[in-house]
This record gives sequence, C-alpha cells and structure tokens, in this order.
Amino acid sequence: MSKKDFYSILGVSRSASADEIKKSYRKLAMQFHPDKNPGDKKSEEKFKEISEAYDVLSDTKKRDMYDQFGHAGNQQGFGAGGPFGGGAGAGGFGGFRSGPGGGASGGDPFQDIFGDVFGDIFGNARGAGGARSRRPSKGTDLRYTLNISFEDSALGTEKVISFVRQRGNKEESAKLSVNVPAGVKEGQRLKLSGEGDAAPGGGTPGDLYVIINIQDHPLFKRQENDVTLDLPISYTDAILGTNVEVPTLTGKAMIRIPPGTHTGQSFRLKGKGFSKIGGFGSGDMLVRILVDTPHTLSARQKEIMEELAKSAETTPLVKAYQEKVSHLMRNRK
Repeated sequence: MSKKDFYSILGVSRSASADEIKKSYRKLAMQFHPDKNPGDKKSEEKFKEISEAYDVLSDTKKRDMYDQFGHAGNQQGFGAGGPFGGGAGAGGFGGFRSGPGGGASGGDPFQDIFGDVFGDIFGNARGAGGARSRRPSKGTDLRYTLNISFEDSALGTEKVISFVRQRGNKEESAKLSVNVPAGVKEGQRLKLSGEGDAAPGGGTPGDLYVIINIQDHPLFKRQENDVTLDLPISYTDAILGTNVEVPTLTGKAMIRIPPGTHTGQSFRLKGKGFSKIGGFGSGDMLVRILVDTPHTLSARQKEIMEELAKSAETTPLVKAYQEKVSHLMRNRK
C-alpha cells in the first residue's frame, strides 16, 4: 500500500475539518469506485489508497497518531494488509472499517459512511439483492483548544467552554465545565465522552477532545515536572553573597546566595514545581543565577575596581581555563 501523505491523497490540508475530509473522500470515492471502473486495476488501487487515508483521518485517535508519528504511528491499528485486511483480493475489500467509529466489516465499504447517497448510485450494479443492513454509527468527534495560564497548568483549574455541535439534525450552542488537572502538559487531550456531534440513526454520540494550550510565562519555564527561574543578581551580590526573595507558583520563597556565586549556578527549592499526574509528590523549582555585570561605572567605582584587581587572586574558573590553555599550547609545540 502507498506510503504517500494521507492529506495529499485526499487533497486536503493538515488543518482540514472532519466535514472537509469526508467531502473530499466522497468525491474521490465516486470517481474511483470499482463498480464505476470494472476491471480497472489502477482505479481499484487508487480506491484502496484513498480509503486507507480516510480510515485514518476520519478517526480522531488515528489522526492524532498519524499527525505525530506519520505512517508508523498507525501500524498497530491497521494489521496485515492495511485497513482492508489480509484477504482482500481483486474483487473485494475484506476487513474495511468504515466511519470514525468503525462499522461493518467486509462487503461494500460505503455501507456505513455514505448510506443512501451511494445506494442510489451503485445499488443496481450490486444486483437485486434487496436493502443493505446498516449498523448505527458513531457521531463525529470534536476538538476544542483551551488556552490556560502557566499557573493553571501547575495548580489545576475549572473552565467553562462554549462550542457548537450537531444535535437533532441541526447545530446547537453548548456550554460545558472542564476540569483541568494539576500538572497538565502542553498538547494533552482531555476527553469528554458523548459530548461531540450526535450520530445519525440513533447511534452513539461522538466525543469532545479538549486540547490544552499553555500560555508562556514571563518568568517561569517548565522542565518535566520542575519549574525553572532565571534570577539576575548584581556582581557585588555575587561576590559578597545576599538573601533574595523569589516568586514561586504559589507565593514567595527566600533563598540564600552564598559569597562567590557564579553565573549558571542553580539552587533547588524542593516541592515547588508541578504536581505529578497519576503519582505522588511534586517537582522542584530550580533557580539559575545570572550575574549581571554593569555596562558603565562611575569614576569612584572604577577606582575601587582597579584597586581590587591589583590585589585580587585569580578566580577558580579563570585559573582552570588558563591551565587548560597552557596545556594545549605546550602540546602543540
């Protein structure tokens, strides 16, 4: 089976909605269906290709896996021979799973996806076998991107969202309360079962997937379950040492900066990070020091610094660097 891009096969963009994907598939499927092209191997292969693409992109979970990992992400869901099963021959498509919620296995792959639309087109070509049986399908899954603050992702929050869905063959406005757990990560999905579009024919409603988008914070960043903070201090505080009050996710904390602190040195505040989802405890807060050197000095400051430079011993990092350079130069002779 082809490993071309599924979106390109259906002629849609990666941001295409479920309706756009279905509309494009219907158009292509009508063009390449074997009943309209009897004996045409190329049309048959093209039909298999677009059906495989639709099988993945019409299913929310499969589409998410494909978007993240490409073809490899969906191998577990296909099995041997792709979505048509291992026994598909020249005249059949055994094992086809139709629609976002699965569907009839074997037979005409249009049975659940298109219903009477294709029944009118291809019904006579199948012979006078009577009406097809159809199983209740699942409604379309919906996605909603929820923007939350950095602090809300750390502490958890409850948000009320408004969205539009299909119910009773018409659109309705809906409001739902969403509980966002403490420690949620960027891009994580919260599933609200049965809150998607209604299913035609009384099937199971689709689900609503709330995708978390965390806003950037002016001071904090996240590393796994730890939160990091860059703390600028003056060069005099770095030399002499000081106490500094820093913000945390839940308030403030005092840290001691010892004399001789250098840029890049970190201090750890235990338990001041993100809660661990599905586990116990929290991450830590890491405060990284940035020694802030002034661009200009007053005449008096310059005089003091010159006197200090005359009497000061070589600092540890400078001394280590000079020794490495000296060793390198000796080896080059």
